[in-house]
Amino acid sequence: MSYETAVASMFALGHELAQTPSHKFDLAHMRVLLEAMNHPERTFPSVLIAGTNGKGSTAATLASILRASSLKTGLYTSPHLMRINERIRVNGHEISDDQFAGLHGEVDGIAEKLVERGELPWHPSFFEMMTAIAFAYFARERVDIAVLEIGMGGRLDATNVAEPLVSVITDISLDHQKFLGNTVAEIAREKVGIIRPDGVVVTLPQQPEANDVIGDAILELGARGVSAAPYVPPASAQYLVPSTQKKPSTIDLAWAIESGHPFYRYPLQVMGREILVQTPLVGRHQLRNVALAIATAEELSKKDLAAITAESIERGIRATHWPGRFQVQAAGVGWPEIVFDVAHNPAGAWALRAALSERYGDRPLIFVFGAMRDKAISEMAEILFPLAERVIATRPENPRAASPEEIQQAAQRTGTEIECLPDAGTALDRARTAAGSPSAAVVVTGSIYLVGEVMRLLGISV
Repeated sequence: MSYETAVASMFALGHELAQTPSHKFDLAHMRVLLEAMNHPERTFPSVLIAGTNGKGSTAATLASILRASSLKTGLYTSPHLMRINERIRVNGHEISDDQFAGLHGEVDGIAEKLVERGELPWHPSFFEMMTAIAFAYFARERVDIAVLEIGMGGRLDATNVAEPLVSVITDISLDHQKFLGNTVAEIAREKVGIIRPDGVVVTLPQQPEANDVIGDAILELGARGVSAAPYVPPASAQYLVPSTQKKPSTIDLAWAIESGHPFYRYPLQVMGREILVQTPLVGRHQLRNVALAIATAEELSKKDLAAITAESIERGIRATHWPGRFQVQAAGVGWPEIVFDVAHNPAGAWALRAALSERYGDRPLIFVFGAMRDKAISEMAEILFPLAERVIATRPENPRAASPEEIQQAAQRTGTEIECLPDAGTALDRARTAAGSPSAAVVVTGSIYLVGEVMRLLGISV
């Protein structure tokens, strides 16, 4: 089977959120599939990360720390910006096309036989297939540890068949209510499903409703809760936008100097010594995710992973790469500065708003906005659109995407004038023209699918 055929076969299964809850949420079926594959998920230790916002950034930072500690590290995340391969990485490198096609053929063949024999009632979903392929790849690559981002929820997510050394819960807010519940407490009850009896869970204080559920679960399961609060820096943490004219110093990030990408810098006591945290993940909210990664790394250092040290934590944070999260593309000839951010729910929109205010102040902003129809578009618009000099609504290439006119209708209460354009390419061209002033910036946001599509149009790699 060719790579193109394998990818087409995956997408023919339908988007993971488009399936019914009965098809999506059934760990028994996932265990049947993995049993037939000789349980690859049992061949490596893992970390499970659940939450509404920040779990991808936390996973990417932790994986970078583990790599800097000379541990062969698998990273499984979702969704992807441009290519399906991005979801499965070992030591920062995507699974190759040939490896993906080969493993897809193997897993698909096993799944079809299970359906034929009546051991599975239907073919595994897109996300179940992706997860099985990731487990098989990590087992074949003999990773020292894998960092697994929960796709959605936690309790019945396909990744939750793994037995983690540490469970991590990031910030919880409203999202995917159709599947997870209509309140923060209901959603939190799904997230805490990744906590194991007598296990370790790393988290941070957050909304009271979530805190209560997390605390109750820790007590009921006899787990040990670890707060990452000691690693959240004070408000005095430096936010730096390097000048592309000055030479790199021993403190500044060389790549940031060259690109003009902003970063945060602050001292921190970690594992008995002071390190200098320098993270390219921009936005004050990201400092919570970095804190979670640090606390998790310290817990892992106590579990026969002694290669993790304060020094490797410092190096790993500095080397973190997580595109599409307040990623700043420097201005070029005929192009304004462009910010890419995958804010796709109200909590993400608030985080983006704070980051934009911190970096741009009163500078003019042009928004290119596209979102999935099932998202809280009106709430996101009310948070973000008042910052904009102009909003251009468009539709990314996804069957779940809202039309520009639907976005315009949902954003009526903002009083913002919204221009509707049919596709991302046209919207990008219009934003480029509308920017006008050299101080203006274009902000591409609302959906990871829109961000990935625009990055692809501009030839930006991940």
